Parts: sequence; C-alpha cells; structure tokens
Amino acid sequence: MKKLFTIDDFMVAFVASMGYGFGDAISKLMGWPELIGYGLSFILGVAAEGIINRIVYSEAVQKKRSYRIFVYVTIILVFLAGHYFSVTQMGVSMFEYLGGQIVSVVCLPVLGFIFNLIIRAFRTKRIRKLYGDGSGGYVFNVDNKDIDMINKQNQPVVGEYDTDCAVKTRTGIYIGTKHKEGFSYLGIPYAKPPLGELRWKAPEPLPSSENVFEAKNFGASAIQFEHKGSILKLHRQNEDCLTLNIGVGSQKTADKKPVLVLFHQGDFSYGGSADPLLYGGNFTENHQDIVFVSFNYRLGIFGFIDFSEIPGGEVYPDAINLGLLDQIAALKWIKENISAFGGDPERITVIGFESGATSICLLAASEQAKGLFQKAFVFFGSPGAAYVTPESSRALAQNLLNETQTKSMDELLQLKTGDLRNAAQKFWPNTCAPTCDGSLVPVDVYKAYQDGAASGIEFIFGIPGNEGMVFRSIVGDQKYEDYISELMTDLQNHTDDSLNDAIQAYIRDQTSSMGELEAKSKLIEQWQVICMYKSAVKLMESGNKVYLMYWDEKPLIENLGSGTVDAAAALLGNGEALEMYGSLVNEDQSLILQNLLEKFIKGNALYLYPNEIKGFDGIEWKSFPLALIVSDGKLQCDTIDDRLAEIKKLLDAVAE
Repeated sequence: MKKLFTIDDFMVAFVASMGYGFGDAISKLMGWPELIGYGLSFILGVAAEGIINRIVYSEAVQKKRSYRIFVYVTIILVFLAGHYFSVTQMGVSMFEYLGGQIVSVVCLPVLGFIFNLIIRAFRTKRIRKLYGDGSGGYVFNVDNKDIDMINKQNQPVVGEYDTDCAVKTRTGIYIGTKHKEGFSYLGIPYAKPPLGELRWKAPEPLPSSENVFEAKNFGASAIQFEHKGSILKLHRQNEDCLTLNIGVGSQKTADKKPVLVLFHQGDFSYGGSADPLLYGGNFTENHQDIVFVSFNYRLGIFGFIDFSEIPGGEVYPDAINLGLLDQIAALKWIKENISAFGGDPERITVIGFESGATSICLLAASEQAKGLFQKAFVFFGSPGAAYVTPESSRALAQNLLNETQTKSMDELLQLKTGDLRNAAQKFWPNTCAPTCDGSLVPVDVYKAYQDGAASGIEFIFGIPGNEGMVFRSIVGDQKYEDYISELMTDLQNHTDDSLNDAIQAYIRDQTSSMGELEAKSKLIEQWQVICMYKSAVKLMESGNKVYLMYWDEKPLIENLGSGTVDAAAALLGNGEALEMYGSLVNEDQSLILQNLLEKFIKGNALYLYPNEIKGFDGIEWKSFPLALIVSDGKLQCDTIDDRLAEIKKLLDAVAE
C-alpha cells in the first residue's frame, strides 16, 4: 500500500534543509541572538518545505514522469548552488542540515509505522479475546450506555431553538446536531407513518408543514427478524420506521454538493440505518463537499408479501413490493428537499450492500424510479435475488394467516404489531423478498437493462470473494444451514435440466475438497456473482458505463469471513465500528477507496495520479470487463477471469 517514504520526500528534504540552513547562517552573519536565529531558521525552513511540497506533489508534476525528473534535477542543482553560495559567502555547509532532514524523513515515518503496528496488535488481541476463533459468529461488545444512547428518541421542540442547526424543508423545520466538522440530522420522516389503515399500503407523502422538529436521534428500525449476529436487535423497532438521516460537512461550497444515498443490507428481513457500520459522519467529515443520506424501509412481512389471494387482499396490491416503494418515496423526498441541506438533487449517487444493492438493481429498471439517481454502487446484489413469480410471496401470506389464526385482511389489520412480529419469527428462512411483478419491476430485469431501462446510470458492481461466512456469522449455523437448503430448493425449482446438471456437477467438484454444506454455500455465493456479472454485461451492451470491484481481502478471523461488513467500513471510513464486527480496517486501503468513491460521486475519472495520496503510486480503475482488485492490502486493476474460473461452467450454462 502506501510507502513509508519516497524519492519525493527526499527531494522536499533538500529544499527544506536549505531553508533551515540559510536562516541559521543569516542570523549568525548579522550577529543576532541565538534565539532569533532559531526562529528565523524555523520560519525559512517551514516556508521552503511548504512551497516545495506544493510543487513536487502537484498534479501537473506527478502526472508526467518527465516533469518529475525535471523537478528532481532542478532541486539537486539548486541545492548544490545553494551549498556553494553558503560555503563561500557564509561559511555554512548545507550538507549538515541535509543530514538532519534526511534523518527526519526516514525516522518519523518509521516510528509512526511501528506505533501503528503496536496499536493494531493491541486491537487484534482485544478482538481475538472477544471472538476467539469466530465460530460463534458476531457477538458485539456493546454496553448499556451505548444501547441507551442509540435508543434515544427525538423530542418535540417548544420555544426557542438553535437556528445554526436548523434546516427548513417543505415538510418542516429540522433541528440537528452540530459536530466539530459538520452537522447531522437524524430520524427525519420522509412519508406518513404506515400505521393503522396505512399498514401494508404504499407510502403516502407528508403534508407541507412549518412546524419545528428535533432531528438529533435515529428513528426506530423496521420490525424485523432477530438474529444473534444482528446488532440492530438492540435497537428499538416500530412499524413507524420511514425515516432518514442526513450528514453535512461544515465546509461551505459555491455550488450544491453531490449526494450519496445509502441503502442498508439485511436480506430484506433485518438491518437498518442505525447500524454503526453504516454511519456517514466519518465520510462527510473527510469529504466535506458530499452530502450523505441513509434511511429505513419496511422489511419482512411488512414490506414484501402478496395478499392477492387473501379475502380482502385485493385492496392491498402494493404489499408485494412495499419496501421498494418506501425506497422510491425516500429518494423523492431527497430530490425535493436535499437542496435545503446544500445537496444537489440532480447529482445523486446510491450505494447499497447485499439486499440494499439488489434494491438498487431493481429500481434502476423501474419506471417509477426513473431520474431519481444518476450513479449506483452495488456491492453483492443483483436482480437474481428477487422472486421471478409471486408464488413464494403468496405462500408467505397464507402462512401468516395460519400462524395468526386469522382468515382475512380485516382480521390481520386488527392484530397488534407484537403479534405479527412474533409470528414472522417462525417463517425464516422462508423469507421475504421483492418480486418482479411486471408493474413496479419488469418481469425480466436483465432484458429491461438490455433494452435501455437503466440508460444514463453509471454503475460499479462490487463482488466479494468470501461473503458466505459473513452471512453465517449474522444468522448462526443452524439458520444458515436451513437458509442454504431453502435457496438450493428454490434455485433448482426455477432452472431447467441442463442448468441443474451444471449445478450438481459443480457441487460434486467442490465436495472433493470441502463439506456438502460448504459446497452448496459456495454455489449460492457464486450464483449471486453470476447474476452480478450478467447484469454488468447487459448494462454494458446497452451503453451504460460499468466498473467492477473484486473484494478478496483475507479476514482477520477466518470463521467471520470478509465481505460486505469490511467493504462498507472501508468505503465509509468506519474502522471503529468494524472492530465490533471482529475485524480491522486497513487505513491506507480505506483512504484510497474513499477517494475513488468520491471521484465516482463527483463524476471524475476513476484515476489516482502518483502521490495524489502521498506515498501511493497511483492507479487507474478501468471499466468492465477489467476490475479493481482489492486483495492482500493492495489494489490493482486487472482481469478477474482466473478468480471466476471455478464457476466458468455455470457462467457458460447461464449464457446458453
């Protein structure tokens, strides 16, 4: 990754040494007191170092090797000329000061590197003490104080309020929190609460309002499945969950800032924006000219269920994809109101992980979401994760009636939230998912891509190499086994004989080196990769600009895996939160990925010139079929054909 010191550092040392040397020599020549000499030496040295830093590390110099060589030669010649002048006229040798500068150039980074190694070793020891070999999945080290803090609720605002933290939108005035480097506005409603008669109804817009609301705490998470390894089991849940959060840097810009909107992960059945892994404060602090937004949407039986065959269900046609409709409502609120927070409604980038990424893929093909975002970063998600027919969603509705001993929609509406929540816990892994219903989402999303449904949207597809272990760490071993079995059954029921033959052949090949469960898990993971790869191909053929990222970092603890959680932490700069998930972020890698993400958001070329990040050689992220490979602490742009070799037969079968 980043180098401790480079030739550029040594060149800067040459010029800085002249500044320190001349300052000292001038004071002695003039007969000034020693203290003044130290002061002048320091001023000239720092000034010389600052000026040469701006020259040496400028884009103009670093982008062309010939310019760098010219600057290096000039610096050496200037140093030698300065040395000659100082010796003949002042009796001072620049080499004495150069030696001191070179020592500082070498020693300080080395000491910093050693210090970081010690800190990393300490953190690793702490994580391993909590997790052991990781076989128990995610356990989290969260105390009651943290839980109480995250469960605070926004209170009514009465009387005077801090106008510096106030933002006026169409739906109200929101009072956020001022931080050292920015502002946060949490728990802002973007649609009417889906309660009472609005349960299982499409989200309705909020009325215009001049009222003042507190926006200092996260809104409730959606009602969801509770897994041992889901951190949001500790967060309050409510059907009234349609809220969003906005982070804004304190630095003002002449133009409106581009916006990054995050879709949370969770298999459409758990998760939420209060997850510390998805916190946007660190990103906006480090990237002041970007506005960050995250939001919640309905999950599980409250967000994805088909009541069309239930008595009275005909008046709930949207229930099949309510979660997606919530997402559209959030994007519409953002487009309408984000300018009040300094954001540009015409420059919206969406980023999602796992089910959040799948949601983005589906919305990209939906007419109802047309124009709501211009760029999309999808990590381990594709249209292949959605139901192609409503049968599974209809079966879920019937199971809900049986479990709650009800017979109609009227009776379901009378049930308390807790009763529905308790019933839903028994349905997993017959979980909920969006459906390609032919109305909100095209029946064949891939064909829609090919026909230009997502035209004008630029994509990055992130592919992990070890996601299965991450998911198992969340849901636990038994649930994971049930989940894989359910997915295998569903996959085989929706594929033809030739493709089934390829699937069985793949499993036989894999079981020669691993257990049957691991082989099936690998198949499911690779199937998602195939769907992502297929999406990239269809979009590219339609004229979309497409990039790939292949995440192949080794996990800190093998049994916890490395995928969505590590990538999310690296991209958003949430290293502290990642430690709760039993891993450590590579700070250099995170810095580089954040800068590339920033360029993507701003519409700039995905290119880092040498020393744009000091100590890094630079990289050009070329478009599909090449990929940015993140592996062993390094980044390189190359083909990933060899990494997909084990699923070549499946790729060929899908292509046929």
